[in-house]
Amino acid sequence: MAWIFLTIAGVCEIGAVVSLKFADGFKKLIPSISFAVIGMLSFYFLSLALKEIPMGTAYAVWTGIGSAGSVLLGMILFKESKERIRIVLLSLIIIGVIGLKITQ
Repeated sequence: MAWIFLTIAGVCEIGAVVSLKFADGFKKLIPSISFAVIGMLSFYFLSLALKEIPMGTAYAVWTGIGSAGSVLLGMILFKESKERIRIVLLSLIIIGVIGLKITQ
Protein backbone atom coordinates (compact mmCIF):
# COMPACT_ATOMS: atom_id res chain seq x y z
CA MET A 1 0.00 0.00 0.00
CA ALA A 2 2.93 2.34 0.67
CA TRP A 3 3.96 2.32 -2.98
CA ILE A 4 0.41 3.19 -4.02
CA PHE A 5 0.48 6.12 -1.57
CA LEU A 6 3.85 7.17 -2.97
CA THR A 7 2.54 7.03 -6.53
CA ILE A 8 -0.49 9.12 -5.57
CA ALA A 9 1.85 11.60 -3.86
CA GLY A 10 3.95 11.82 -7.02
CA VAL A 11 0.91 12.37 -9.24
CA CYS A 12 -0.33 15.06 -6.84
CA GLU A 13 3.10 16.66 -7.09
CA ILE A 14 2.66 16.88 -10.85
CA GLY A 15 -0.78 18.44 -10.35
CA ALA A 16 0.62 20.96 -7.90
CA VAL A 17 3.35 22.04 -10.31
CA VAL A 18 0.90 22.40 -13.19
CA SER A 19 -1.46 24.40 -10.94
CA LEU A 20 1.45 26.61 -9.95
CA LYS A 21 2.17 27.29 -13.61
CA PHE A 22 -1.46 28.24 -14.23
CA ALA A 23 -1.47 30.39 -11.05
CA ASP A 24 0.86 32.83 -12.85
CA GLY A 25 2.71 33.91 -9.74
CA PHE A 26 -0.37 33.51 -7.50
CA LYS A 27 -2.25 36.14 -9.54
CA LYS A 28 -5.07 33.70 -10.39
CA LEU A 29 -7.19 32.51 -7.47
CA ILE A 30 -8.47 29.09 -8.58
CA PRO A 31 -5.10 27.70 -9.73
CA SER A 32 -3.51 29.13 -6.57
CA ILE A 33 -6.03 27.32 -4.37
CA SER A 34 -5.64 24.19 -6.49
CA PHE A 35 -1.87 24.34 -5.97
CA ALA A 36 -2.27 24.60 -2.18
CA VAL A 37 -4.81 21.76 -1.91
CA ILE A 38 -3.05 19.38 -4.29
CA GLY A 39 0.31 20.22 -2.73
CA MET A 40 -1.00 19.36 0.73
CA LEU A 41 -2.43 16.10 -0.60
CA SER A 42 0.95 15.30 -2.08
CA PHE A 43 2.69 15.77 1.27
CA TYR A 44 -0.06 13.84 3.06
CA PHE A 45 0.33 10.79 0.83
CA LEU A 46 4.13 11.09 1.01
CA SER A 47 3.87 11.00 4.80
CA LEU A 48 1.78 7.81 4.59
CA ALA A 49 4.33 6.20 2.27
CA LEU A 50 7.18 7.13 4.62
CA LYS A 51 5.73 4.80 7.26
CA GLU A 52 6.99 1.80 5.25
CA ILE A 53 9.42 3.04 2.60
CA PRO A 54 12.88 4.34 3.56
CA MET A 55 13.05 8.14 3.49
CA GLY A 56 15.74 8.43 0.82
CA THR A 57 13.98 6.04 -1.52
CA ALA A 58 10.56 7.64 -1.00
CA TYR A 59 11.88 11.15 -1.54
CA ALA A 60 13.82 10.20 -4.66
CA VAL A 61 10.82 8.40 -6.17
CA TRP A 62 8.41 11.21 -5.20
CA THR A 63 10.57 13.87 -6.79
CA GLY A 64 11.30 11.59 -9.76
CA ILE A 65 7.61 11.08 -10.49
CA GLY A 66 6.98 14.79 -10.02
CA SER A 67 9.92 15.79 -12.22
CA ALA A 68 9.23 13.34 -15.02
CA GLY A 69 5.51 14.08 -15.04
CA SER A 70 6.09 17.82 -14.98
CA VAL A 71 8.48 17.63 -17.92
CA LEU A 72 6.00 15.51 -19.90
CA LEU A 73 3.07 17.82 -19.17
CA GLY A 74 5.26 20.82 -19.95
CA MET A 75 5.87 19.34 -23.39
CA ILE A 76 2.17 18.58 -23.89
CA LEU A 77 0.40 21.55 -22.29
CA PHE A 78 2.92 24.36 -22.60
CA LYS A 79 4.69 23.37 -25.81
CA GLU A 80 8.06 23.16 -24.05
CA SER A 81 11.04 21.79 -25.93
CA LYS A 82 10.90 18.17 -27.04
CA GLU A 83 14.58 17.92 -27.89
CA ARG A 84 15.98 14.42 -28.03
CA ILE A 85 18.40 15.06 -25.16
CA ARG A 86 15.51 16.09 -22.87
CA ILE A 87 13.70 12.85 -23.67
CA VAL A 88 16.86 10.82 -23.03
CA LEU A 89 17.40 12.56 -19.68
CA LEU A 90 13.72 12.14 -18.80
CA SER A 91 14.08 8.42 -19.55
CA LEU A 92 16.99 8.27 -17.09
CA ILE A 93 14.78 9.71 -14.35
CA ILE A 94 12.10 7.12 -15.08
CA ILE A 95 14.68 4.31 -15.14
CA GLY A 96 16.03 5.56 -11.80
CA VAL A 97 12.56 5.52 -10.23
CA ILE A 98 11.91 2.01 -11.50
CA GLY A 99 15.34 0.91 -10.28
CA LEU A 100 14.66 2.24 -6.79
CA LYS A 101 11.36 0.37 -6.70
CA ILE A 102 12.98 -2.87 -7.84
CA THR A 103 15.84 -2.69 -5.37
CA GLN A 104 13.76 -1.60 -2.38
